[in-house]
Amino acid sequence: MVAELWPGVPAAWSRYVQVPSTAAVDRPGTVHEWHLLDNAADLESRGVEPAGTLLCVHGNPTWSYLWRALSAAGSSAEKPWRVIAVDQLDMGFSARTGTFRRLADRITDLGNLTSALGLTGPVVTVGHDWGGIISLGWALQHQEQLAGVVLTNTAVHPAGFSLPPALRLALHPAVHGWGTVSTDAFIRVTHSLAQPALAREVRAAFAAPYRGAGRRAGVGNFVADIPADETHPSYRALEQVAEGIRRLKIPALALWGPKDPVFSDRYLRDLISRMRHLDVHRFEGAGHLVGEDRDIAGPILAWLESVAGQAAETPQTGTPAESADEFRPMLAELLERNEDNSPAVVDMAPAASGKAPAVLSWAELGTRVNALAAGLAGIGVRPGSRVNLLVPPGSELTTLIYACLRLGAVVVVADAGLGTKGLSRAIKGAGPDFIVGIERGLTGARLFGWPGTRVLAGEASPARRRLLGAAHTVAELTAAGTGQPVPDWQVEPDADAAVLFTSGSTGPAKGAVYTHRRLAAMRDTLRRTYNLKAGSSLVAGFAPFALLGPALGATSVTPDMDVTAPRTLTAAALADAAAAVQATTVFASPAALTNVLATAGDLDAAQRTALSQVDLLLSAGAPIPEALLARVQDLVPAAALHTPYGMTEALPVTDISLEQIRKAGTGNGVCVGTAVAGARVALAPLSADGTAGSEISEAPGTTGEILVSAPHVKDRYDRLWITEAHSSSLPGWHRTGDVGHFDADGRLWVEGRLGHVLTTPAGPVTPVAAEQAAESVPAVRLAALVGVGPAGTQVPVAVVETADGVRRPGPAEDSLAADVRTAVADRCGLDLAAVLVLPQMPTDIRHNSKIDRSALGVWAAQVLAGGRITAPGARR
Repeated sequence: MVAELWPGVPAAWSRYVQVPSTAAVDRPGTVHEWHLLDNAADLESRGVEPAGTLLCVHGNPTWSYLWRALSAAGSSAEKPWRVIAVDQLDMGFSARTGTFRRLADRITDLGNLTSALGLTGPVVTVGHDWGGIISLGWALQHQEQLAGVVLTNTAVHPAGFSLPPALRLALHPAVHGWGTVSTDAFIRVTHSLAQPALAREVRAAFAAPYRGAGRRAGVGNFVADIPADETHPSYRALEQVAEGIRRLKIPALALWGPKDPVFSDRYLRDLISRMRHLDVHRFEGAGHLVGEDRDIAGPILAWLESVAGQAAETPQTGTPAESADEFRPMLAELLERNEDNSPAVVDMAPAASGKAPAVLSWAELGTRVNALAAGLAGIGVRPGSRVNLLVPPGSELTTLIYACLRLGAVVVVADAGLGTKGLSRAIKGAGPDFIVGIERGLTGARLFGWPGTRVLAGEASPARRRLLGAAHTVAELTAAGTGQPVPDWQVEPDADAAVLFTSGSTGPAKGAVYTHRRLAAMRDTLRRTYNLKAGSSLVAGFAPFALLGPALGATSVTPDMDVTAPRTLTAAALADAAAAVQATTVFASPAALTNVLATAGDLDAAQRTALSQVDLLLSAGAPIPEALLARVQDLVPAAALHTPYGMTEALPVTDISLEQIRKAGTGNGVCVGTAVAGARVALAPLSADGTAGSEISEAPGTTGEILVSAPHVKDRYDRLWITEAHSSSLPGWHRTGDVGHFDADGRLWVEGRLGHVLTTPAGPVTPVAAEQAAESVPAVRLAALVGVGPAGTQVPVAVVETADGVRRPGPAEDSLAADVRTAVADRCGLDLAAVLVLPQMPTDIRHNSKIDRSALGVWAAQVLAGGRITAPGARR
């Protein structure tokens, strides 16, 4: 058994080194004793040569113990790394020097240590808190050895007069000495930031070097050395490092806890602005001690391997799909039709108040886009600027999007359907430079502290504008830009164009980054797949498609509905929108179509005639039962009904028509057809434990994670390096997180989400077929299959929402339970452990159609364990 000095730290790692000092604060000939944790002995005992050295620098008031998990991972990795975690002087178990050591001294100190150790390259620095700026200072002075930098919650820019409140308090004369030296208050407060709370023995280990005021002088001095303004002695050194890192071209990674009350996301945004090539991963829910809150050791080693220049593996089946189109910018159609006076965008919302629908011709739209682009440029919007749009679909949102594309700005779209918390997470994560929003959106920005210069879409009194913090209005910017030239900034096709957030139905919403080339490829895929030619007219009842009309050269109309709440679309609103542009195409989500059918009885003869002229109806966002589509067909008798399958990261992926759905019949899952133009689909087969490996297969009958390769797949996930590394771990393919199989005719069947696969003693079980069987029972409206129990031994439980509704959640009545059990057993051979009922299924907010199975699984386990019966709510 390995002897440990502290939890997780073998005694063999601990060592002391005598280091001559050249710091200006020390007299010539001064030698200091440093303590460090060094896993070199582990590597030597195994007879392995490390790939390099990770030089880890802690901040205040931690010590080298912070890096114990990284040291262990570095030792045991297949490609091991030596990890040297230092205790800075006056900190941890290193010497107490009796001198006030400033930032420049500490950078020199670290260089003295590495010289004494004879450290050579390749070296990757790893820093946290004020150890981040010190490690970067060392990196700038030792670039010949440097192979990369890793940063966790730190700050590098001159703090100016905007220090975080926690640091201002710690620096206050009435608090500083007492809080940092006389008592251990600063240390205890720092430990309390861990989420979840640190174990008692871990807290004790972190506190061990700082027992007694005599050992805490360095803690107080570190706080006092924070450059609060330009007169501070360490300001110049901080600024030199902050500016110097702009020239660093080596690989760089930031792992961040956004709930840090000190080093918040604004410091991350500053880092990104200085290191444009920085790889970033934000751990939602993690805080200042991100290395305690989350596993960062595994991601760091995976990142090191990814940047090591190793040859990428070739996909095992064929090659990724490539675009057959020459790049044509999203703005091309709009720019070419600047003298066309036919309608381009129609907004039906004004009609609800008795006004005429708002109509913009192509010429008017182009003029507004140019004026607004010039106005936005006047307030500092530049290529690469992030502009968050909190404006409902309609002519104003269309103008804003194309004005941003005109300037090369990056459009950030996270709709209110994410819910308040989800929307706030998304916006803070994206870190926009500007927020353009209606009054409700800017109210949220003010309330939740969303970053960015605020621009009001609409009108408000001066007092109201001040309250909202609106520096400008869209109307003012449009007026200011009217007649002004639009800056001729060249935008590269592979520059970022948009960050589009997922629905949040399977966890926190993720931002999918699209370049100009990939957005154009999405447009081209839709055009080729559905023959959407210039001159088409479409009703956009599904938000993603409301923005593509001008790029397609199609006249688009937004119905009178709240597109963030699909169930607000009525049959009359859909018909009126179709009539306004003699629509040939309709886009609508499944939830929207459900309400359209529910309100179809309100249609008059003219409205039915307008719908009868539609020749194509597309519905995306969730699977649609054949019976519902058949009813939709009665409303649009001349239309071909298609249900594209896709996701925010790739839309569309496959396509199937109502006729093809009927031909496919029933099977294990939902048949979504074959790949759309320019796309390829494959599978990564599931293993016995329900995970998907790295094999790529197109064999029929094999269940696996669905992979897609297409020119319109997202470029990457935004500031989620770990998530992106997994999703693109098979070069050229995007892992969708969905599971399915191909049938003998090459059609894809979706069987559910990878995260919803049950791991039973008999092997993995996908949920959709059993859910379809349960929903075949007349009394059942919706069903979800969840697993209860430990992985590998889960039992299947059906949770259902009945057609006539139940008042109380809990076990189903005997007759209903028996019917559901029989239906599932007959179709799937699956023996249900229980059948539970709910008054209403928890669904994601955006689609109102994706059941939150994670919430249901937790709830079902509690019910079966005799716990609370309260129904789970929708994810927010």
